[in-house]
Amino acid sequence: MLCLGIETSCDETAASVVRDGRVALSDVVSTQVDIHRRWGGVVPELASRNHVAQVLPVIDEALGRAQVRLTQLDAIAVTTGPGLQGALLVGLQVAKAFCAATGLPLVGVNHLEGHLLAIRLTADAPEPPFLALVVSGGHTTLYAVDAFGVYRRLATTRDDAAGEAYDKVAKLLGLPYPGGQPIDELAQQGDPRAITFPRALKGQDVLDWSFSGLKTAVLQHVQSHGVPEGQARADLCASFQEAVADTLTRKAIAGAKREGGRALVLCGGVAANSRLRSLAVERGAEAGVQVFVPPKRLCTDNGAMIAVAGAEAYRRGVRSALTMDADATWRL
Repeated sequence: MLCLGIETSCDETAASVVRDGRVALSDVVSTQVDIHRRWGGVVPELASRNHVAQVLPVIDEALGRAQVRLTQLDAIAVTTGPGLQGALLVGLQVAKAFCAATGLPLVGVNHLEGHLLAIRLTADAPEPPFLALVVSGGHTTLYAVDAFGVYRRLATTRDDAAGEAYDKVAKLLGLPYPGGQPIDELAQQGDPRAITFPRALKGQDVLDWSFSGLKTAVLQHVQSHGVPEGQARADLCASFQEAVADTLTRKAIAGAKREGGRALVLCGGVAANSRLRSLAVERGAEAGVQVFVPPKRLCTDNGAMIAVAGAEAYRRGVRSALTMDADATWRL
């Protein structure tokens, strides 16, 4: 089975051809990071305009790399939410047009389901049931994947997403957007015990997260000591990163144990963070919970994860009407 996945939910224009829901024959991503960096975040109108310019060339390249013609596909999957409404509509309208012209079935995919199932593109992917921690700029949520298409939300952030906290702290320190990579790089040179930052919602029975207090603590530290330079900046980044990774992994592992020791999958852009990856594996081993960490390229937004989720939905008999609309707030 060949499925084309199209992803335009935020600031990445991506397309991929996936075979049998497990093997990516191509995976093309056009990023807009340089466009939005000067504004310190994604500007929705600019994102939509860039998707319009990039979506057809990206799809054409994905088909070409896979050596597949449009008419050889079995289905077309497209992200229909959540995300930026204008950005979502670009990918959706192109997918609708292709399906109308070829008669191929259309499958609308929830962006978060794509992240949950991106691990399917690895050789040792776990079969449901398992848990998945989605950590990105817009989402920090722990899901129970009981079966393909059957998901339970076990915990979520009560305020800022972890990735949003990274971006805001990076801006405070004068680091470039997006903030995850520059903070991670500096943190590897710093002492994570240099500054004691708070861990919110520490109760054993609470799996939810909160990062607004941590963000405020970093702000207060900078206001008291000034914007750090050199080793002091590295120490602050390491201490902030340790606070994020500590609370994320502690609660995710607790959730996995609560669900009977299910395997835990990390996914989403923040899952590319080096400390989160290493600490999750370390704590999983201590607790007897198997932790699966996808390659970094599968953590950020891509078309392959949408094709995987679309292929699984297609197998379940899911078909979307050509009248379907994008849903910017679609909950999984």
